[in-house]
Formats: sequence, structure tokens, C-alpha cells
Amino acid sequence: MRARSSKAPVRALVTLAVAVGLVLPAAAAGAAPVPDVAPAVVPAVVPAVVPAAAEQAAADVPTTFTHPGVHVSAPQLDFIRGRVQAGAQPWRGAYDSMMGSRYASLSYTPHPRAVVECGSYSNPNNGCTDEREDAIAAYTHALAWSVTRDTRYANKAISIMNAWSPVIRDHTNSNAPLQTAWAGSVWPRAAEIIRYTGAGWAAADVDRFETMLRNVYLPEVINGSNSNGNWELSMMEAAVGISIFLDDRNAYASARQRFLVRVPAFIYLTSDGSVPRTVPGSGRDTPDQIFSYWHNQRTLVNGLSQETCRDFTHTGYGLSAISHVAETAAIQGDDLYPQVGERLRHALGFHSTYQRGTAVPSWLCGGSVHLGLGPITEVGFNALHNRQGFAMSNTQALTESSRPAGTNNLFVAWETLTHADNPNVLP
Repeated sequence: MRARSSKAPVRALVTLAVAVGLVLPAAAAGAAPVPDVAPAVVPAVVPAVVPAAAEQAAADVPTTFTHPGVHVSAPQLDFIRGRVQAGAQPWRGAYDSMMGSRYASLSYTPHPRAVVECGSYSNPNNGCTDEREDAIAAYTHALAWSVTRDTRYANKAISIMNAWSPVIRDHTNSNAPLQTAWAGSVWPRAAEIIRYTGAGWAAADVDRFETMLRNVYLPEVINGSNSNGNWELSMMEAAVGISIFLDDRNAYASARQRFLVRVPAFIYLTSDGSVPRTVPGSGRDTPDQIFSYWHNQRTLVNGLSQETCRDFTHTGYGLSAISHVAETAAIQGDDLYPQVGERLRHALGFHSTYQRGTAVPSWLCGGSVHLGLGPITEVGFNALHNRQGFAMSNTQALTESSRPAGTNNLFVAWETLTHADNPNVLP
């Protein structure tokens, strides 16, 4: 059945419409090499406000949504099934790795809670790990059902989602927005597959799951965050996926616009000028405020992230969320890669280079970075290299050497299986 229309408004689109129309389209050449000396200072460019971008964002929202259409589409699922059943690599190996994980166990037991309390760095951790892992388990079983058509996996995914939907009421403490985003990014992936592939999920249970997403998850993430960029990007990933499951065009438009503003404020391009982009209303408006937010990294190159000099792990969270939103939007016929693809391509290449062991130059993060990018390159690499034809040698080397990509136990899971060399997006 179709979801009831949500009352979530399109919030502050004009205020958020900064620099969206100024993002460069993807170039025909491969990623520029990472410089080994400090690059020249680029001329200052004042970020422009583009009021018309808000109206364009609302106009670009799909009239109807494609289902299943969060993270993976029906043609992508068909491709996965065919490759696994043929024993082809890397998909068979990735599938076997997934099925060997505890998330795929048919004896998996969910642990729902009415209130999930998550403090900074999960201290306290009252249901935080349980919620994230239960969402990943539901998604894992949904993928297993899609590949095997074994109803035991569908029923397990349903039982996990049904366990949470009548129980969860709130997320609390300082990490509540991020926790809600991580779990809220994965629940719709599982729910879309189960709901729209004939798995037998009862209408009353679907309604209850919709109510959970609408009342507990969406309000926590839809208005974003002025914290580090990975927070708001993950929150927009959750909002986009939930909006599609709810068939809520207003919420989708709001999340879409906030996403398009945040990406240029998370990944730098030299066309931005001598100071990185900022988010209107964030309280970071002067160069000193912005550079402080960028961990005082003042030498700017293509692909540098707002969190690069914090660590690669949190940077990877943001890059992953960007690729997930862009992929989900593409499934909906709403191609955001022209707006975000160039930034994502450079960021993947830049961070893959150092993740693979290239010496860190003295101008970058004081000559030392904290590695740990995570299993986050498959989606963006497939979209930008395989589908769009860009040379991405560093990203390719890291991606292929890391297969099969597993899960970070937060919101990234099984992306070699779902996206490696997968040519399909739209029905």
C-alpha cells in the first residue's frame, strides 16, 4: 500500500540555497594527482547565494518514487542475484562473506528498546549498538531473501523490523541525531526490499513501521545539524531514504536541498577560492571561523574534506553518505551526480592515496593523518568510474584491494555485493 502523505515541511529552502548552482560539472579527465608540495594560493572567491536554487530543488523532486528505491534498485538486485547464482566474482565471495557474518544468522535475535540513549562516543550506550546492528541484520536478511528467495530470510527481516516498530519512542543524549541517522539510513533499505519484492510483509505491520519512521526518526534528522559535516550528511541520507519509503515529497525536497548545500561545505574544490564554502546559519562566516572548523588546515587542494585533519574515519562517514544519497537519488531519476560527483571523485581519490600508504606531505595536517577510511568506496567508484567513465586509479586500487567490503557496524554494509561493477540503476 502507498504511504500516507507526511506533513513535514520543506524548510528554509531559500536560506539554504548557497552555491548549489556553482558546483562544477564532472570533468572528462581523471582525478588530478595529489601534489607533493604546497600548492599555490588560489584567488579569493566569495560564495554566492543562489535564491533560484531553492525553487529549482522543489521542482526537481520526483513526482512519484521508484520502489524498491533506497540504496539499491530492482535492476541492481536482479544483477546481484544473477552474479551470485552464477558463482561470479567478486559477488559470490562478497555474498559468502555476508552470509558468514552473525548478521545473517537465522537465529538472530533483535533487542528493541523504547528509548535509545547515546552519549558522545556511545557513552552511555543504552541500546545504541543494538539498534544499529538490528537494522543491519534486517538489511542483511533482506539481501539474502533477494538473492535466494528463501522465505526464512524474508521472515527474519520482517521479525526484526516488527520488533522495533511498536517499541521505539525516542533517541536521547548528545549523540541522538547521529544515532538516529545511522539506524535511520539502514531501516529503509531493508524495508524497501521486503515491502516491494513480494516478501509477505503484512499491511498493518508496514503501517506501523511507517509510523515509526515518520514520528521517531524523521523529526530527529530532517532539520540537519551544525556539528561536523559527517553528522548532517548521514542525517540527510536517513531523511532521503525515509522520505522515499513514506512517499513524502516535501521531506525529500527539504533533505535534498540541505544535502546540496552541505556537500560543498564538506569537500573542497579549488574553484571555491581561498576559503572553503560554509553553511548559512552555521555561525561560521569569517575565514578564521571556517578554517578552525576545518581543523586549521589552510593549504587547500581538490578533494580535501572538512574532517580530513580530524581523521579519515569520520571523513569516510561523510563520503559514504554522499555516495549513498547520490545513488538513491539516481534510482529516483533525480541525478545529483552533476552537482556532487566532481567533489566526491576528488575526495575519494585524495583520501585513497594516503590510505594506501603514500607519504603525507608536511603541508597536510601537519604531516600526519589518522587513517581508517573504512569500506566506503564501492558506491562512488562504481557510479563515477564504471558508469561515468572517469579514471580513478587510486580509488580503484584501494577498492579492489579491500574486497569484499564488509560492514562498519554503523550504517555501511556489503557494498561489494551490492555495487561492485553493477551497471544498473533505473528500472
